[in-house]
Amino acid sequence: MVLITGAARRIGAAIARALHADGCNVLIHARGSIAEAHALVSELNAARADSATALCADLREAAQIERLAAAAHARWQRLDALVNNASTYYRTPFGSIGAEQIDDLLATNLRAPLLLAQACAARLADGGSIVNIIDAQARHGVPGFAPYIAAKAGLWTLTQTLALELAPRLRVNGVAPGHMVWATSTALSAAEQARELQRVPLRRLGGADEVARAVRWLLSADAAYVTGVVLPVDGGLRLS
Repeated sequence: MVLITGAARRIGAAIARALHADGCNVLIHARGSIAEAHALVSELNAARADSATALCADLREAAQIERLAAAAHARWQRLDALVNNASTYYRTPFGSIGAEQIDDLLATNLRAPLLLAQACAARLADGGSIVNIIDAQARHGVPGFAPYIAAKAGLWTLTQTLALELAPRLRVNGVAPGHMVWATSTALSAAEQARELQRVPLRRLGGADEVARAVRWLLSADAAYVTGVVLPVDGGLRLS
């Protein structure tokens, strides 16, 4: 039983489908995309009955995080893994950054993963795992995205800290995607997309399935001795 936040579409949905195909029951969290979440749940339950459910919560609200963790465990009376995938991402040019933007980006990209990990930890079965979806550029300067990058850099360090805090009962790892799918909140022109791809040694988008495969491996028995690792899945972007 795996709880995946922000799993109604895009990378989150790919993670849900990959884990479900491996036999996991999945809890599909969404905030605004609840219709897409229910559609995905219907798709997965058609493939295997009573194997998926949708849960709605605003991860910016601490009380809703606790309720989400309780509901996730109550659904099948068990929870084996948490994937912190939900994220807010948009441009914040220096000089026009407001406190509300900082609070919003920190809340979804750092505070919520920490509070949800804390809420789920006692409910996770022994040997369970947490995987945080970070960003391959989190340890590099990215002009125009200061609050987002700061939050993801914090999540990177938090992943390592929680690996120590929750060992030996639980493992905590991260996946750091590069350019996988183009963001919808910060649209790039064709020329801008081409320039970004020139920065990627493999010269292409990774795609959501690449992240899903990395998450699936980190949750599997093959990674049973792996904790505190942040695995880049970026086509070499971090090297450029």
